[in-house]
Amino acid sequence: MGADQGLTRLFYDGGCGLCHATVRFVARHDAGKHIRFAPLGGATFQRLTPADGTALPDSLVVLTPEGRLLVRSEAVVHLLRGLGGLWRAWAVLLAVVPRPLRDRLYDAVARYRQQLFRRPEGPCPVLPPALRERFDP
Repeated sequence: MGADQGLTRLFYDGGCGLCHATVRFVARHDAGKHIRFAPLGGATFQRLTPADGTALPDSLVVLTPEGRLLVRSEAVVHLLRGLGGLWRAWAVLLAVVPRPLRDRLYDAVARYRQQLFRRPEGPCPVLPPALRERFDP
């Protein structure tokens, strides 16, 4: 497993409307362009994540620059912290909530995301050309 120096990788479910909305949000607010995006199960995901049978969620997975895999609410806190500004403050507030409680809330949203958000037409979110260059296969 590895990561590019200084880059966070956000792997997302290409068939999930909520995941696409999350990717668009993160891409728009990542002023430092420290986050790259790729679909779960794609070539980049397979190259950079362990094939050791570790169970990963089918929604969002974050690979930190240090090579740590973060899932569920821990991934969300990491992303918000990396966006800086007010989003960092939200991350600090969220981190105060015990992780089991945060993960339960994350799981509840993930369970109903397909019913709540329209399925996207393709695996990559619709983005302006300047943001598309930050996507990997």
